[in-house]
Amino acid sequence: MSKKPYVVGIAGGTCSGKSTITTRLEELLGQDYKVAVIHMDKYYKRPGITVIAPITRIEYAEHNHPDAMNLDLMFSDFDAAISDETNDIVLIEGLFALYLDTIREKLSLKVFIDLKSDERLYRRIKRWLDRQSMEEIADRYLDTVRFRHDELVEPSRWHADMIINGTLDTNKGTDILINYIKSHVG
Repeated sequence: MSKKPYVVGIAGGTCSGKSTITTRLEELLGQDYKVAVIHMDKYYKRPGITVIAPITRIEYAEHNHPDAMNLDLMFSDFDAAISDETNDIVLIEGLFALYLDTIREKLSLKVFIDLKSDERLYRRIKRWLDRQSMEEIADRYLDTVRFRHDELVEPSRWHADMIINGTLDTNKGTDILINYIKSHVG
């Protein structure tokens, strides 16, 4: 009988804390288990596709839709990770971890990181301010990121088994998540 890893999908809006929580899980669970991590952000096509903002009609590079990703490569890497019997736990994190059926159907646990839009915008500004002006960051967020979040990311929360508060980098919710995963890894 082959051993299958415990597979956790972590989704949420831009700058909600998906990568932070995933890194924490990898560090803490990695002390006792072999953990494989897939970051969906690494699968964006370069150069990507563009999107026309629905209100302003400004054209932007699209990074908030699955069509902007190399899905074939991501699905292949994901399947390889969950087929690898040496992995105890596989974590996949990204905007679409709960949106894409091909991923979601293979998850043992589905997690959504919840964070209010104003805090996500603030974190986005801090992340990008060294590369773009405040106005460029805010315009893009209001023109396309918020629209795609409402269209694709937010509805995926209804697939979640657990919703974690993204306000704090470390909190009881994350600790509960770690304990839950440990109790289900066989």
